[in-house]
Amino acid sequence: MPDVLVSTKRISRKRIPVRIVASAAVLIVLAIVAFTIFLRQRPITLRGAVVRQSDDPNKEVPIAGAQILALDDSTEGTTRSGASGEFAIRVRRSLIARHALKLTFRHPDYKPLDIPAPSGNELYIAKMVPLRKETVVDLTGPRIDISNVSVRYTMRTEETVEIGTGVKTFEVANKGNVPCGGHPPCSPDGKWKAATASTFLDAGEENSFRNARVSCIAGPCPFTAIEHDDFSKGGRRISVVVRNWSDTTTFLLQAEAVRHILTDAVRNSYPVVFDRTMSFSVPAAAEGTCIEAEIGGNPIVFPIDPNLSLSWADCEKQAGSGNSRLYRCGLKPGYIFH
Repeated sequence: MPDVLVSTKRISRKRIPVRIVASAAVLIVLAIVAFTIFLRQRPITLRGAVVRQSDDPNKEVPIAGAQILALDDSTEGTTRSGASGEFAIRVRRSLIARHALKLTFRHPDYKPLDIPAPSGNELYIAKMVPLRKETVVDLTGPRIDISNVSVRYTMRTEETVEIGTGVKTFEVANKGNVPCGGHPPCSPDGKWKAATASTFLDAGEENSFRNARVSCIAGPCPFTAIEHDDFSKGGRRISVVVRNWSDTTTFLLQAEAVRHILTDAVRNSYPVVFDRTMSFSVPAAAEGTCIEAEIGGNPIVFPIDPNLSLSWADCEKQAGSGNSRLYRCGLKPGYIFH
């Protein structure tokens, strides 16, 4: 029996060079460090509102125009409160984490206010103390009653006035049962000879038509179709084109003519009264705003001028939502709401 030689070879795995492993590890560490730095430096937005401090919640009115600073060793951010007292300021997250930040609030009519070490996880309500103390009113002495207070203003509004009706009839002359023979216009199926006709209406300068309609009023109406509709959308000039592939038909074009005019509409509203303060708002487009009230039983109209000058109240104006105007008026000594 012949000898059988079996040759065995050691199968060895290729080793990854140490240099490549070390480089990969360094890259991973650098990526982790970079991501950590990114998280720490990622900005965070602090949000809140600035209001006047008061024991009465109804008197904690918003403060607009307050300067808000985020301070570390230097100024990290700055903003001002909006019309409703709101503010939002962006700072580095790392400053929040190590409690190195301080929010400061400044306004010429209020005492300075600081909020140290904000956490960033809440809404901040900065209640600022007025520099001018509220006047203590002696309600036991003589007083003048303020009653039946309302606010009146005018608004420019567009009014639509109907001025008449536009009417016109027209014929689409044709002879029925005539083969088309490939010479348009033809019936929709291309079999019969057709004809078209058009007409229009003009409402005149500064006028327009609405509710326009076209109707077949005589002839074989089932064998007609509106070829072009330039009437249903309305406007100063409207028109229509009709196709007819049978005997002559008659159509009616009709619409209401209107005019758009601007008018001054008078509006009335009523202020909200809390204790000795009343508040009301008017739309941005309001004109001729005035306050109507009875002072000591006598009805008087007080125009709201740019200086907000009232003999019986001190008023202030702020911008409201949608460019509206918000007014707050506090009674002067010697007057009381009745």
